[in-house]
Amino acid sequence: MTSEPPADLHAPGTFDIAREAADLPLTLVRQWRESGQSIADARRLLSGHTATGYSVVSDSAGLTKLSGQLSLLHVLALIDRPKRILHAHGMAVGGRAVGVWAADNAQMFHPASTDAQTLLSALLRVQDEVERHCRVRIGIGVHHGHFYDLSGGLYGAEADAIEDIAENHLEGGEIAVTGTVVDRLPAGHRFAIRRKDGVESTIGAVYQVLDGPRLNDAPVGDERYPIPYPLAFHDDLLRLERRPDDTELAERLTGRHLRNRTVVLAERDAVPAGSPELTLLNGLALSAVMKETGLRLMPPEGAIEIKVAGPLAIYAFEDPAPAVRFARRLRSRLAEHEIICRIGVDTGPVLAGEIPGGGRDIAGAPVNVASKMAQDLGRPGHIYLSEAVREHIDPTGDPAAFTPVQCTVSGVTMTFFEG
Repeated sequence: MTSEPPADLHAPGTFDIAREAADLPLTLVRQWRESGQSIADARRLLSGHTATGYSVVSDSAGLTKLSGQLSLLHVLALIDRPKRILHAHGMAVGGRAVGVWAADNAQMFHPASTDAQTLLSALLRVQDEVERHCRVRIGIGVHHGHFYDLSGGLYGAEADAIEDIAENHLEGGEIAVTGTVVDRLPAGHRFAIRRKDGVESTIGAVYQVLDGPRLNDAPVGDERYPIPYPLAFHDDLLRLERRPDDTELAERLTGRHLRNRTVVLAERDAVPAGSPELTLLNGLALSAVMKETGLRLMPPEGAIEIKVAGPLAIYAFEDPAPAVRFARRLRSRLAEHEIICRIGVDTGPVLAGEIPGGGRDIAGAPVNVASKMAQDLGRPGHIYLSEAVREHIDPTGDPAAFTPVQCTVSGVTMTFFEG
């Protein structure tokens, strides 16, 4: 006899959410708005934020099956340990964490002075430890290049490119590096490296690191990565990781930390191509407009802004109907600023709260379903409601506003509504 699945299951594959950038650098946006907004102005403003070194990005694999079998808290516990391992070993060889490690993503920055052999040896050791101790595997992408370090996050075309490689082109257990990393290895190195086929990138060829020396003698660094949860919850998450079969503990923690909320996730369209500097600053300025507009439209009670990061804005509402009204008004007001967005709305149990470094974050199936509908499947200028949200909307006043759509994502058929 098989056990019943947990009540707060979510669709398989929904943890494969796109990476979120760091919080908006609003001071820089203000300086950009007050400037002449020329290429020269852009380069002057960004000149003090350049960073040269290695961006190391990881993304989990194997969650599609597990997320269809386990509760939200169990999945969060599973993806926690690989992040702790990467952070400890990265810190041990001189790296620092980048941004908030939301969902199953993680990112480290290593200065240009870091020896490429040392870094790859540390990452091979990371993969050994993950395979030995974790049910979830990770893919790791590495690029040596030039980035913009803004509000604790790495920005720019090269930063985006290595993140895309890690999230969309790697398997669990894989380490992939760009040619700029390979070129920094000395002649006669002992790493087994092979060109990775089928990956086209603006930052050049991509190579797999198949084997090589491990950094077995490196001291273990700090495992406390930039967690995207309140500290009290993370402590409970570690307890659940140690006692995964304790159903009473899982139920108690679910009641303590999860709340039913309606999530509104909006993504604006990309900035038209120009110089890299103009593209970056104009994009940040548009995100600032999203933030200002959303705050003006939010009701005084029953809703909070979670964050505006890069092209994304995320809000949480106590009830679905005000969330849908807000989504429609946000779409309309942004269109007045010539900002076209796609918006997903879903409802259900989430974990939300203030994070140790300041600000808020949120996790749970509604975030991921809203992302799938809007970011992965949505069309610009449209709003997408999940079935759970649609049940709360009175169709009599606006029967043709939303029409059903059916799509298959990660092997799962989703039905939602487009308006």
